[in-house]
Amino acid sequence: MSLLLLVVSALHILILILLFVATLDKSWWTLPGKESLNLWYDCTWNNDNKTWACSNVSENGWLKAVQVLMVLSLILCCLSFILFMFQLYTMRRGGLFYATGLCQLCTSVAVFTGALIYAIHAEEILAERPPGGSFGYCFALAWVAFPLALASGIIYIHLRKRE
Repeated sequence: MSLLLLVVSALHILILILLFVATLDKSWWTLPGKESLNLWYDCTWNNDNKTWACSNVSENGWLKAVQVLMVLSLILCCLSFILFMFQLYTMRRGGLFYATGLCQLCTSVAVFTGALIYAIHAEEILAERPPGGSFGYCFALAWVAFPLALASGIIYIHLRKRE
């Protein structure tokens, strides 16, 4: 049982790391000149005066939805980990981790929805940017975090506390 708890905790921490990097790092979209754009700031290299030009991201409503959903997924994932630790030490033997599992399933839905909105509406979100480019590694990390959070939520729902 302790090995299972260790694996579940390690999986949860891995999901937290993936979500933090996906939300806060700077590569949701990669431009052809090796420049990248994130959810919060657009920083591009200005060849004329050899400096970085940073500006706020567009006021696009879809991008705001992605920002909210990714922050929500981080909050839910942190909350479910705290809830898991609380339940682990206070729940009676034989109890199920329903609350933790439900919270983690909500995390996976938030990540899925945020990444899906970004994928579908990338042209609208990046309308002010030069054409070309591709999805960056943070976008891929969000898609990797989704099935892991879904699997983690299902595991928590079926996990029963034993001595």
